Amino acid sequence: MAAIFQSLGRTVIAGIVLLIVIIAVVGAVTGQMINLDMNWSRFFMRWLHVLSGVMWIGLLWYFNFVQIPSMPKIPDEQKPAIGKVIAPTALFWFRWAALATLVTGALLAWMSGYILQALSLQKPFYAIGIGMWLGLVMAFNVWFIIWPNQKKALGMVQVTPEEKAAAARTAMLTSRVNTMLSIPMLFCMVAQQNGGL
Repeated sequence: MAAIFQSLGRTVIAGIVLLIVIIAVVGAVTGQMINLDMNWSRFFMRWLHVLSGVMWIGLLWYFNFVQIPSMPKIPDEQKPAIGKVIAPTALFWFRWAALATLVTGALLAWMSGYILQALSLQKPFYAIGIGMWLGLVMAFNVWFIIWPNQKKALGMVQVTPEEKAAAARTAMLTSRVNTMLSIPMLFCMVAQQNGGL
């Protein structure tokens, strides 16, 4: 059992296998097997959207609630471990989770037949539409402001020390903007299904 948890890949595979077992057992007990129709496809896409969103917003909040506030407390000789190892890996998952969240959300809205109504903020799609627009702004920020500036701040792109400091500040402030936007975005996403708006 320990061999499973010593590898992230094996842990994820074990999670997928466990999910399949749970679905099979519940289906056998209730007599309701999965009907692979459009409803199930929409449900599955929603699950992928939530999974991607948890990764994206979880990393956004990790940066803002943990990493950024902790950096001044870390001795200078230990900071390269963050900048050369942890931050680049976290930023890889961060930006691709943002894209996956965007793609799965758009596919879900399309499969559900409300993508145009939501994006044009038509009644009764205000909540999901506002959430989608906030998500689009946030994803734009990730790919076109945060990531290019983080590459400079982390030394992946060679710039002057002044440019490096300015890039770090721009990335941090834009990340804070995304943290602010994530609060109403998450509310709107949940509100659409549950009558919160």
